[in-house]
Amino acid sequence: MITSRPEIVGTFGVVTSTHWLASTVGMSILERGGNAFDAAVAAGCVLHIVEPNENGPGGDVPIVLWSVATKRIDVICGQGVAPAAASASKLQNMGFDIMPGAGHLPAVVPGSFGAWMLLLREYGTMRPRDVLAPAIAIARNGFITNPAVASVLNAVSDFFKQYWPSSAEVFLPGGSAPRVGTLLCLPAQAETYERIVREAEQAGLDREAQIEAARRAWYEGFVADRIDQFFRQPVMDTSGEAHAGFLAGEDLARWQASVEAPLAIDYKQYRLCKPGPWAQSPVMLQQLALLAGFDIAAMDPLGAEFVHTVQECAKLAFADRDAFYGDPKFAHVPIDRLLSSEYNEERRQLVAAEASQELRPGRIDGCGGEISLRAAGSTITAHSEISFAAKSDTAKTETLYPFLAETHGDTCHVDIIDQWGNMVSATPSGGWMSGSPVVPGLGFSVSVRGQMFLLDERHPNALAPGKRPRTTLTPSLALRNGEPYLVFGTPGGDYQDQWALHAFLRHVDHGMNLQEAVDAPSFHSAHLPSSFYPREWLPGHLAVESGFPRQTLAELHRRGHRLEMFGQWEHYNSVTMAARDGNVMRASASPRRMKCYAIGR
Repeated sequence: MITSRPEIVGTFGVVTSTHWLASTVGMSILERGGNAFDAAVAAGCVLHIVEPNENGPGGDVPIVLWSVATKRIDVICGQGVAPAAASASKLQNMGFDIMPGAGHLPAVVPGSFGAWMLLLREYGTMRPRDVLAPAIAIARNGFITNPAVASVLNAVSDFFKQYWPSSAEVFLPGGSAPRVGTLLCLPAQAETYERIVREAEQAGLDREAQIEAARRAWYEGFVADRIDQFFRQPVMDTSGEAHAGFLAGEDLARWQASVEAPLAIDYKQYRLCKPGPWAQSPVMLQQLALLAGFDIAAMDPLGAEFVHTVQECAKLAFADRDAFYGDPKFAHVPIDRLLSSEYNEERRQLVAAEASQELRPGRIDGCGGEISLRAAGSTITAHSEISFAAKSDTAKTETLYPFLAETHGDTCHVDIIDQWGNMVSATPSGGWMSGSPVVPGLGFSVSVRGQMFLLDERHPNALAPGKRPRTTLTPSLALRNGEPYLVFGTPGGDYQDQWALHAFLRHVDHGMNLQEAVDAPSFHSAHLPSSFYPREWLPGHLAVESGFPRQTLAELHRRGHRLEMFGQWEHYNSVTMAARDGNVMRASASPRRMKCYAIGR
């Protein structure tokens, strides 16, 4: 099979991510003697800079890792929580029927930096300056503006100037959107990181003391102070009105990243490990539990039977996600039942020869909540709409709501394996430039991950003070025959645990190498309700790339799937994968975003 690029093979280390600068920085850390965890912090902070449409320093990150020193798989939760002043009833009393998608109101505590510092302190070997220096240099000196960043900034430039001037100051140099291929510099973000490094080094020579000082500068120092001040000021949001935020400095001070045990399930000789139900991660485990009842290996990986079976099982697992998942510190999530062979044997009987057009969550006594369904274009909001001119090849006037729904940020991903066998998979997201206005003096936006909360107080994912929203972020780590083997993941919101699963199956069931697995024709469904504002769904939807044979597409259509066609590699699917078998390491990166890059030696 001819692939878009070679599968990377080496014996020293491999790094793969959604941006070549992050991958090269991660590899440079390994070359300097750092381990996979040092490299992940450096690469992750670079991703915050170079993919501002996908994430930012004020975002969120879940991390799953294997440490040779501890001989243990851990999950680091870098998902910030809802402010103490926020609640479902308060939003309802303000006239909202769903969580807003942008502005101050859906903001949560920015968790990424705390998670990176926890990873560095507990598992890494380097100091804050070592891992932050590359991000500082790139922010200061600039990076090439890619088409996605240029497109978003071109579309939002008038909105930024009118409503979010602090964002215009940072992202519209000279008053206009940067052109594709030009350098975009972010000096304010560079200065924020530089100040953190200075304050860290004032704590003395002890590495751990420096890391703790860096964390305090963010969550108890100048970063928290400026966020606190800014969120007292009303800003325009998806309601069409300006609102002050709930987020306060005290919310940052009381939050810390945490280490948790992973959830896991066995699939043949593999054991897949994921974060808990505060993310959508267990949905991939349930898909495997459902698929265990089918002979996936005997199916043609480009055939209709494979696509249909995988997709129909996905519909069942995602329906359970939307009914049952939430922060387990606040709600009982029956995860043991959801992943049990008995429950999934029952659910598997619903997979028919024809495509389902229904959303069918299971029933577990005393658990779960109602799923609110909104057909595309049906969203009702509580306040009047405002309009703006969306700049494009053919200018048109849109309302703020569909614009923000179409331009919300996405996600990044990085996978690293070092010479000692340490492995890490991380999915940085949130804090994207179109989600909330830049905090003056810091140069970055704060995560609006709170848009994923529900306002139904009976639901496990209802908004509540100090609660984690049920996110879409979902890194993966798999063991093979009991040995740590594979780290992988992708951006893509609700599609992450579809695209990553497909690559995993094509590798472990169909024998494709890592690059073949991510290059293979992609598919996904929006049959599930979107986790993002305005939370719409498309019953029976199935998006497919044209690389599938015509007979496959015809058979899927005959079975009732409502096909949306994409050209070859036109999906947003950006899976990266890295594996270790003995002393040999391999890595791959999707060709689809023209940014993903794997490197190793």
